[in-house]
Amino acid sequence: MKRFVWRLQRVLDIREKEEQKKTAELLELTDKLAVTRGQLLIEKKKIENIINSIKSENPRKRLGRQEFFLTYSCISNKKINKLKEIIGYLELQQKEKIAEVLKAKRSKEGLKRLRTEAKLQFIKEQEKYEQKELDDGSTISFVRNH
Repeated sequence: MKRFVWRLQRVLDIREKEEQKKTAELLELTDKLAVTRGQLLIEKKKIENIINSIKSENPRKRLGRQEFFLTYSCISNKKINKLKEIIGYLELQQKEKIAEVLKAKRSKEGLKRLRTEAKLQFIKEQEKYEQKELDDGSTISFVRNH
């Protein structure tokens, strides 16, 4: 029996590699997003801890620390806003990358389905060919014997 050869196998291989590459990029992007979210939570927790420590101090010491905190809180707010912007940008990139991965996956699955159909068709044709050869062989042997 002949070996099954599918002409589009190279295309399928390329699509599989493309999907793997895009999936790896998506994982990298998701990691960046998780790290950035962690940084945002840390910054918010720092501010919360500072506010709680200021609340617990006696009023005379508290005024100086409150003034210092208020003076430099704008820097913390800028840092938090910058992290929020980065998170928004990364989330947008993540959605786009997910769409790309799904598109690549659908393309690959379609090619796999076509390959399966082509292989089934090939097997059918080979079985018909073999059956024809067997029929011809039996007809020839029958004619020779009679």
